[in-house]
Amino acid sequence: MRVQSLQLWQYRNISHLELECPQELHLFVGPNAQGKTNILESLYLLSLGKSHRSRSTQELIQFGKQQARLKANVIKKGQPHRLEIQLLGKGKKVSRNGIEQPRLSQYIGFLPAVLFAPEDLALVKGSPQVRRRFLDMEIGQVSRTYVYQLSQLTKLIVQRNHLLKKIHQDKKLHLSLLDVLNEQLVALVIPIWKKRFHFLRMLTTWAKEIHQTITENREELMIEYVPSIRIHQEMSEEEMKKSFLSELSKIQEKEIQRGSTLIGPQRDDFRLISNQLDLHIFGSQGQQRTAALSLKLAEIELIYQEMGVYPILLLDDVLSELDDSRKTHLLTAIQGRVQTFVTTTSLEGISSTTLDRAQVYQVRQGIISEQR
Repeated sequence: MRVQSLQLWQYRNISHLELECPQELHLFVGPNAQGKTNILESLYLLSLGKSHRSRSTQELIQFGKQQARLKANVIKKGQPHRLEIQLLGKGKKVSRNGIEQPRLSQYIGFLPAVLFAPEDLALVKGSPQVRRRFLDMEIGQVSRTYVYQLSQLTKLIVQRNHLLKKIHQDKKLHLSLLDVLNEQLVALVIPIWKKRFHFLRMLTTWAKEIHQTITENREELMIEYVPSIRIHQEMSEEEMKKSFLSELSKIQEKEIQRGSTLIGPQRDDFRLISNQLDLHIFGSQGQQRTAALSLKLAEIELIYQEMGVYPILLLDDVLSELDDSRKTHLLTAIQGRVQTFVTTTSLEGISSTTLDRAQVYQVRQGIISEQR
């Protein structure tokens, strides 16, 4: 998997960028708030159709402009693909090889990417919402069906919550429509749960091995899914369905009172456990950082196993966050396999061997220039 070139127009503080990407390693160097992260964000956006740090399309468009465009030429399994996103004030259009894709699920998967940024510590110590977003974004890269199912689930929950509010306002309203929506709901949540269980089982296999290497076998990492009802990965689809419908029946009055769907994948979480300790509660900052790094490196292996290609790796100002041991393991783990784009304020601490195989760029006020 290789990005051959990247073009940006009126994207954040970057007026125009045409970047050739022949190297395995690209380093973007400069002070903070100059536009380094914008470059990595644009690649992530071209990969998944979404920004990792903004839900507003308008924020991605250069101030005072009406639209922005992003293009990338990529090679996946020897086949060229031209990816393009046009950002408009009220939305976006995504295209592949000049053909607009009506659904995001038809676009995702042609530029798999793994992003590691300082805020990824929130995967360990942050809210359940952060971890759910991680699951949804990463599973979506290897399963277009999952992206579609998740989109349908979001729409259905909005519809169901609206109905629950109406029932609360009018007790005489017939509940038969709620039964219909419950059947539609269960048809969506079961395959989503199945995919999440499978993803975390595979991720655990890789993350456990990587984590043991980084900690020199002192710690053993486990990932435990925490569903909003009592289900587990060994259950059949029929058993999951019965459990879900039974729980819906028990909490029906509570959902009507609150006007909200209280169980389902949108309420789930997962835990990272090291040597039987929940890292969210008991982990030191070093342990949390190691667990987050292990997850990201495990993602690379999982995507390769599921898709047959390594993703590109985006490292946003994380080298300064890692001690020498973790930094060495990270750079060693990716060498020769993964095309990597790195932002940093300084080249200090990066070995001459690493610099010899890198293309270095200076970034100042949204202008990117080759250093050598």
